[in-house]
Amino acid sequence: MRFFSCLMKALRFERPATEFELLETENGSPSGKYAESKGSKSKKTTKTHVYSRLADNVTYINDKFCADINKDLIVRRFKMLGGREGMIVFLSGMARADTINDFVLRPVFRCGRDLPEGGEAAKFLIEKVIDVSEIEAEEGLEKIAYYISEGKTALFLDGMHSAVIADTRGYEKRGVSESENERTVFGPKEAFNENLRTNITLLRRIIKASDFICEFRETKTKNKARAAIAYCAEVANVTVVNEVKRRIAAIETSYALDLGTLEQLMEPNRLMLLPRTLMTERPDKAASHILSGHIAVLLDGSPFAMILPVTLFSLMSSGEDTYMTAPLGTVLRLVRYIGMLISILLPGYFLAAALYHQGVLSSEVLMTIISSRRLVYVSLGSEMIFLLFIFHLIREAGMRVPGSIGQAIGIIGGLILGQAAVTANIVSSVVLILVALTGLGNFCIPNYRLSLTASYIRIGAVIAGWMAGFLGIAAFIVVSVAYVASQKSYGVPYLTPFAPKTHSKRPFVIRGFIKMSNRHEDYTNTMEDKKL
Repeated sequence: MRFFSCLMKALRFERPATEFELLETENGSPSGKYAESKGSKSKKTTKTHVYSRLADNVTYINDKFCADINKDLIVRRFKMLGGREGMIVFLSGMARADTINDFVLRPVFRCGRDLPEGGEAAKFLIEKVIDVSEIEAEEGLEKIAYYISEGKTALFLDGMHSAVIADTRGYEKRGVSESENERTVFGPKEAFNENLRTNITLLRRIIKASDFICEFRETKTKNKARAAIAYCAEVANVTVVNEVKRRIAAIETSYALDLGTLEQLMEPNRLMLLPRTLMTERPDKAASHILSGHIAVLLDGSPFAMILPVTLFSLMSSGEDTYMTAPLGTVLRLVRYIGMLISILLPGYFLAAALYHQGVLSSEVLMTIISSRRLVYVSLGSEMIFLLFIFHLIREAGMRVPGSIGQAIGIIGGLILGQAAVTANIVSSVVLILVALTGLGNFCIPNYRLSLTASYIRIGAVIAGWMAGFLGIAAFIVVSVAYVASQKSYGVPYLTPFAPKTHSKRPFVIRGFIKMSNRHEDYTNTMEDKKL
């Protein structure tokens, strides 16, 4: 009995009743001073405009930001030369203290006796006192709270029915660094970072056009994430621009921290395998698409730009194609497309030939396959699927660990684990070589999400070849091409400009010569086409 008592105590079966436990009956309502009664709200939360009394504004700000526990909120109260009371509110770490001291507080202190009463005070402060480039008057308390959370400073004065909002943002951010995921030998090396203003500046440095527009949209999320819609007004299709605005305005969720989350919330068809947008961290790539009539969506806090609409050929393009001459760019592009076809079709083709169509293989190849599989106890199809799974396992493991360790994992998986599997007669050497060649072809796909889509198609081709040989492969190719041709990205067919055939400046597979042309590709129905 003593043994069972000790066991129950070790497994914590006899927990004291005073220990905290979250039950399913908990309704999640806060308690204390922040709790609200059902069906009614306090006067402080229903007030929408700035109070005339400074003390009421102080109470609202303290309640809104939970000032008793949130020590980042700085409420600086002061008296001007004429005895008028005021205060400034900002968040420590989000605003620059030297800007507030030199260009907000000191000028306000000096203008005490000259400051008019009533509603003219805000206008006087904006026009003659505060020395900040971006400044405005705001009457809504909710909007003022949002500006404070952005890093701006709010100035309240006793008897003034509005607050003066000064842009004093100065939080730390990552500098402009080299692109890590889309590296090129030639071309710019800059990449986007997590600051929205910096990303827009990188685009404006490339697109020096008066019709280049960046519209800001505030998402209906808890974190109030700001999105920017960048496009050229004289080129981009107005219908697509309005559709993007409508989808962003329809998002109502708790948070959206990254463009990947925003894209999924904007997409009504959640089961589509093919990516409908292009995620890029290169400003030059985003700028080239914007100048061609595409639309870029940027989100504050995300180091990527989301380009839409896209086609299969735009996902397969790279900066190297344009920065090199036509013959060299053609070689790179052909290698990329051949690698994609090898990655998708080679495993299924080999499986179909080895099981059903041995006549297409020479006797030497057949003898090699038979000798390599002499002691392997699993079927050829199971072996192929198993090795494809191991390849993706090694790839994911190499991506999720630090750089130097990730390279070591690739070496261990490719050499030691592969050789050990062949020696232990778990897999055959021929299939291992084919899977390695398939992996190299998969790495030729420049878009990461498109390479993941190729993995699904590859498994489908393997199953089709395993079940019905070349006939199954042919049927699978027809179904896959029909599926891709039926898909659209924001109204643009996925195989454009070949299906349907539209105007393009140069071929998409074999790169032609870059010629002087003032007309863009018309598969997005740009504004130029309406003028022709």
